[in-house]
Amino acid sequence: MKQKILNDLKNAMKNKNKELLSVVRMVKGAIQMEEIKVKHELNDDEVIGIISREIKTRKESIKEFEKGNRNDLIEKTEKEIEILTKYMPEQMSEEEINATIEKVFEQVKPEKPSDMGKVMGAITPLVKGKADMSLISAKIKEKLNNL
Repeated sequence: MKQKILNDLKNAMKNKNKELLSVVRMVKGAIQMEEIKVKHELNDDEVIGIISREIKTRKESIKEFEKGNRNDLIEKTEKEIEILTKYMPEQMSEEEINATIEKVFEQVKPEKPSDMGKVMGAITPLVKGKADMSLISAKIKEKLNNL
């Protein structure tokens, strides 16, 4: 994954693709910062986590830009998300998410809303990087409240 990012960085420089170059440099910088922080070379899952965090940050930014009616920044940020999404594993469908939640509920057998942590702990390794964790959390919370 890291090598793919570095190759894309080189290609973006050669092709003078400023948008791609900007985003890939940012990702490369975020990876390097994380490697310094954790004192080891990151594996693909950790790199995907960083990219996921960058996408989440940009989605939050878009909400703020909408409040300020900054369409120019919304467009730019959406393009960045589109570029970042190419590095993410294929996202789970709604049906796959629901099936995974059902499977985890059968394993964990939560009894009350305060069992949220147990359920999230069991489901996170199964969906991390493949689905929006805030969506997963909302679905689980709703299901727990209906017990």
